[in-house]
Amino acid sequence: MKREAHPENWLQVTGQGLYCGPGDFFIDPPRSVERAVITHGHADHARPGHGWVLATPHTLAIMRTRFGERAGGRLQALDYGEPRRLREVTLRLVPAGHVLGSAQVVIEWGGWRVVISGDYKRQLDPTCQPFEVVPCDVFVTEATFGLPVFRHPPADEEIARLLHSVDLFPDRSHLVGVYALGKAQRVIALLRRAGWERPLYLHGALQPLCRLYQEGGVDLGELHLASGVAKGEMAGEIILAPPAALSDRWSRRFPDPVAVLASGWMRVRQRARQRGVELPLVISDHADWDELTLTLQEVQAGEVWVTHGSEEALIHWARLHGIRGRALSLIGRGEEEQEQEQEQEEPP
Repeated sequence: MKREAHPENWLQVTGQGLYCGPGDFFIDPPRSVERAVITHGHADHARPGHGWVLATPHTLAIMRTRFGERAGGRLQALDYGEPRRLREVTLRLVPAGHVLGSAQVVIEWGGWRVVISGDYKRQLDPTCQPFEVVPCDVFVTEATFGLPVFRHPPADEEIARLLHSVDLFPDRSHLVGVYALGKAQRVIALLRRAGWERPLYLHGALQPLCRLYQEGGVDLGELHLASGVAKGEMAGEIILAPPAALSDRWSRRFPDPVAVLASGWMRVRQRARQRGVELPLVISDHADWDELTLTLQEVQAGEVWVTHGSEEALIHWARLHGIRGRALSLIGRGEEEQEQEQEQEEPP
């Protein structure tokens, strides 16, 4: 039975995404389907219009905030670790450490256990539950930063660089580009851990999800909208905004702003220069090369399927270590969240 039940026979890539046949559901489908299991609230994984959605309570709250009535026809919450029978399979969600509510999907059927990671990281993040290692037969992983060149420094060290710059340039404001979901709240929480007790100022596009995090029990301290504050009062202050706002006319309201961008891609200095970033911060919500390879060792899977990113390098590493590897061509994966956020502009 176990040979016939190999996951390649029942967990398949289709035009509507990754489909689990014996459970009759899709995982993070790129377009609307009848039944969807969603790993987290980022726009390249959580799309509106599904007939039925299963996700963690926080992910459902994020989808409601972003999509309103289009979040899904029927929304069903599943707490971390709670088993749920879906047709023939047993499913549970475990923390992925990516953003608030993010989850790995653990599926068991026919004597096989498959773990679908969604997006994940292993670094400490005070705004969400840490990644949980689940031993399995097949591990389906992202590889956004799946090259040895990507080794993220400790986020606390990057925050210290930001605060050092604030001390060096007290007459300038610091405008920090962050994605609205996850990165904004993590950077705020890291600043608080580093001792920044003054108010932080937000672009209006960041406010709804920051409010949701606070309602979910994440302490972000005192936050104010940046709009309406006199230009002369913003010297020495830290303002957070979507990455697109760094080069928008919205940024001109602040005194000689230092352009800062928090992203794993800031490891690539050419990207920072192209975007006019004066202070690049290498802070990522995705696993780097060392975290990816550590995870493959710890889950002890005989097979690894890579959904998006630098598939070839990670598959090559896996094969060198006796792990069968394959690439999955999933539509719409790995899109830069900053592209998703650009439509959320605050009026000048």
